[in-house]
Amino acid sequence: MESTAVDRPDEMRELWDLALRAAHAGGRSVTGPAGRSGAVEWKSSPTDPVTRADRDSDARIAALLSAERPEDGVLSEEAPERPSASGLRWVVDALDGSVNYLYGISHFAVSVAVEERRGRDWTPVVGVVHDPVRRETFSAARGAGAFRGGDRLRVSDPVPLPRALVATEFSYRADSRARQARAVSRILPAARDIRSTGSSALDLCWTAAGRFDGYYEDELERWDWAAGALIVREAGGVTSALGGGILAAGAAAHRELRALLETPAGAP
Repeated sequence: MESTAVDRPDEMRELWDLALRAAHAGGRSVTGPAGRSGAVEWKSSPTDPVTRADRDSDARIAALLSAERPEDGVLSEEAPERPSASGLRWVVDALDGSVNYLYGISHFAVSVAVEERRGRDWTPVVGVVHDPVRRETFSAARGAGAFRGGDRLRVSDPVPLPRALVATEFSYRADSRARQARAVSRILPAARDIRSTGSSALDLCWTAAGRFDGYYEDELERWDWAAGALIVREAGGVTSALGGGILAAGAAAHRELRALLETPAGAP
């Protein structure tokens, strides 16, 4: 497959528009009643659910993308990967925050990103995260800025770590959680406070919007962060790889968080 580049403003606008429509289509599947009866199976562990809403949202998004962009690839949490014949692919998390949804906690989102192939790498060019409960839609296109609806977003920066509200999430595997708890023990005394909301996509968007001053998680899949990371960068933030996940913040907080997160286990 050859590399491609999305360079024309009209093409970028078309992709951005479709990503918005896809995220809202998925959102219409997750605004119904939530609760334990929605679970249909489990993924990585007995604490990692898939609900009917996950599947319904993914099916709606897939149908829209197949109808309008049949040559593009699709990388989705809920279905086998569809290879790309165009050099573009869609990265979809049809319901980010499934545990929240299962418990009736109104904090979850639909995440849709468009990536282009450049050499051996995939690079996000459009990202949309739709919060159907708050009716907030966060979006960005490469070089065009990041927005909540029509309002431009900007990360909070500079914020010294002692005044920073930091978000993080945790793996569903017990051994990973033990390691992640040790990281929290380094961050918590140094920061204003820590939050764990249950949605990585919204953590990233809230960082872009200045509701959080930073976010980190070291075990993620690409659909967890592809859209949100672009939104953070277009809001003036910095993102970098952290294990199998991501660290995102304004430049000042990013430096301080990176230093703490790279501290060897057991070090003072």
